[in-house]
Amino acid sequence: MTALSLVFSSRSCTLIVLLSLCVISDTQLVINVRNQGGDVVQETIAANVSFDTVSLEFQRSDGTLVTQLIDFRNEVQILKALVLGEEERGQSQYQVMCFIFHTPRDAFIPSDAMSKLRQKNPGTIRVPEDDKGRTNYSMDYTVILKRSTVISPHIAEMCAEAPESSYTRHEDIKTWSSIQGVPESVYITALKKFPTLSSTPEDKENHQQLQSCTDLKNVWSPCQCHLELCVGWYPCGLKYCKGKGENKGPMTYRCGIKTCRKCSLFSYYVPQKQLCLWDE
Repeated sequence: MTALSLVFSSRSCTLIVLLSLCVISDTQLVINVRNQGGDVVQETIAANVSFDTVSLEFQRSDGTLVTQLIDFRNEVQILKALVLGEEERGQSQYQVMCFIFHTPRDAFIPSDAMSKLRQKNPGTIRVPEDDKGRTNYSMDYTVILKRSTVISPHIAEMCAEAPESSYTRHEDIKTWSSIQGVPESVYITALKKFPTLSSTPEDKENHQQLQSCTDLKNVWSPCQCHLELCVGWYPCGLKYCKGKGENKGPMTYRCGIKTCRKCSLFSYYVPQKQLCLWDE
């Protein structure tokens, strides 16, 4: 189903079908989304035109708080997960992980378009038009937050509670280096390899043999953790309609949005399974 429609006016805000638009630099929407399990999740989506970012946040039924930020200028996506501790298994604190990876500009609607979205019926429960499936990400590095500006100026603040658990991939470093014209060596100064990912052949062999946390019984041993994060509804593109201009000539204008669902499965090193008890 089409959740929202777009109309653009240069002089005033207008309301047609489900959406009104007005030009502002920062705005927020609250969307009710039905997930694949049938539960209704409330998503908060905000756009900041000045920074050219879009952020989305929701809480899963298990209590995990998921925050997504798209930095269009640097083609960077940050997915942050705040996972509640399992007190009955010795976890009295929550954990925060940040996953940082490349996202092309056209994977989400632009921040200026997002800033103009309005809902006529805020209580409507929405479902995405397109399921983008799942992408697997095998993380290679921990990001050093105080040096992370080279990747995105938003990482340090957003991931402040994850100083040892903010991750990225070498594949993404290569992509950003090519896009921004910045040598890979500059990005490397903001990264730390996992203990099992050093350059020696012996350590590489150990990494290949590193057990999945799923198969490990000893909660104090290092392992390969897995965490899946799904964003159940987000504006993934603009729709265009054809019409007639002021001189009755043909013209194309933005008239709606396309909505999508996307899952990401992250695998990354943890020094002990106690930090990955959900992966069982």
